[in-house]
Amino acid sequence: MIVRWLIVALALGTTFAARADLEWAYQAMDESLLPQRDLDIDLQAPRTVPGSNLQRSQDEIDDHWNPPDWFPNNHHAPVPEVVAHGGDENVRACAACHGFTGAGHPESGHLAGLTVGYITRQMADFRSGANRSPSGSNAMRRDRSWMNRFDLTDEQIQEAAEWYAGVEVVDWIDEVIEGDIVPRTYIGDGRMRHIHPDGGTEPINGRVLEVPQDRELATARHPYSGFTVYAPSGSLARGEELATTGANGKTFVCSTCHGIDLKGLGDVPRLAGISPLYVVRQLNDFRNGERAGTLASLMALAVENLTDDDIVALSAYLGSLDP
Repeated sequence: MIVRWLIVALALGTTFAARADLEWAYQAMDESLLPQRDLDIDLQAPRTVPGSNLQRSQDEIDDHWNPPDWFPNNHHAPVPEVVAHGGDENVRACAACHGFTGAGHPESGHLAGLTVGYITRQMADFRSGANRSPSGSNAMRRDRSWMNRFDLTDEQIQEAAEWYAGVEVVDWIDEVIEGDIVPRTYIGDGRMRHIHPDGGTEPINGRVLEVPQDRELATARHPYSGFTVYAPSGSLARGEELATTGANGKTFVCSTCHGIDLKGLGDVPRLAGISPLYVVRQLNDFRNGERAGTLASLMALAVENLTDDDIVALSAYLGSLDP
């Protein structure tokens, strides 16, 4: 099945002006690595997922103004129009990237359970240009980014924020596996990384990798399909040391601001159980001054002494926690 999950808007507060040495975290499709035999599929053939009566073709699944709501009976409240269907050509449905569970996944940020105040503040930072997403080192791509171009009304922002704030957080990281040699992977459409169908292994090279456990379900945007994380050996122990002790003053103890269980404190967001790739991007952007939104100066102090390996370790540890 072709990887056509075109989730290209990253999280609230994500930018793509990356350090070259952490560019791997700002995933971009490499067509030279895309297995060509995976492209020969019928994009109009009906698809479904276990437990759902809905049928959608892959082209319909990739419609960013009408993303598939596979389990509509699972919602805590009626879905706002802007979440389900967006608005004009510059307002795609929120659920197209962040899902109806608000889990986000590696390509986009988690929204479930964040406070209304936090979400609306981040949207204000997008409006002002303090937050930019996504670009890599390409300014043209940044200018074309959805999150940077969205022209939402205050009412739409409020409706989406209130809805996602009430969504129950789901645990979609099934496991974090440490190792120096990992399965060979590639990045397909939508910047999602997958296990290469030809098999093989490759060095992890200081990266943290996230791959869906079931590629078919992931490309269908199944809201509860899990991911596996691969991290360098020793990452979890080092990440725990940094998060819980500050590693002899190298950084601040995360619970000081993010709560004793790292599940958020007031308008300070949850860290436990979120995408390691998302964490790498955010910490790197804070460290480089690329993320300049509200309260960014506090995070800049927390990350200014972190190395790339520290950031990877923190991301793996936080991803291993129950959300």
